[in-house]
Amino acid sequence: MFLHSPFPTVPGISLARLIIVINVFLFLLMIAIGVLAGFGLQPVLSPPTNLLLHMGAQFWPLVLERGEIWRCLSYAFTHGGIIHLGFNMTVLYQVGTLVEGEIGRPRFLTLYTVTALTATLAGYLWHPFTPVVGASGSLFGLIGFAAVFYHRLAIPVAVQRRNLMLQWALFAFLFGLMVGADNAGHLGGALGGVLFGWFMPLRHNSSRFWSVAGTGSAVLLAAAILGLFSSWFFR
Repeated sequence: MFLHSPFPTVPGISLARLIIVINVFLFLLMIAIGVLAGFGLQPVLSPPTNLLLHMGAQFWPLVLERGEIWRCLSYAFTHGGIIHLGFNMTVLYQVGTLVEGEIGRPRFLTLYTVTALTATLAGYLWHPFTPVVGASGSLFGLIGFAAVFYHRLAIPVAVQRRNLMLQWALFAFLFGLMVGADNAGHLGGALGGVLFGWFMPLRHNSSRFWSVAGTGSAVLLAAAILGLFSSWFFR
């Protein structure tokens, strides 16, 4: 499945698949909370905005005025309906597991976290008063990274995968236009991924740095989810 990557991988749990599990769990939890709040099954297809905010949607006024900085990452685990979730998790399974297998878990988790942040930063610059949810910023980051990464490898199979990534980007962009997605966040995530892919060394010469970066990224993501849960009990 993977090319002969310059980055050694260690057998173990797939972080891309773990992220999928977390996303699905939080979506099911949102449905349960929505039912208890009297929304019925509406959250399955179209959760109301106040429920999305309750579940960690990014909303910059809450970040800046109330200090809910955890929303800068928790939004990437919240989805606006089962179609939104299904599309994003399909991309994460297809592209995320591929990228993770090529560059290893620490770099993958760092990439996923950084591009979630560059996506929401672009959203702040473009539409700071619009609630935003979804993993697509990071997904565009993965696609942008992979396109550049495979381009830099410059071997026939890598070129084919680069072209596949460009096709994924076009397909995801068109899907985003049809459903009114956050294309500012998509652009921010893609640019973050492109920069990551362009400047990341192609040789395994800084494993300690990436180990620390991956651990730091895991801590940030865990803190964001913990911040979401704690917001339900402490205001």
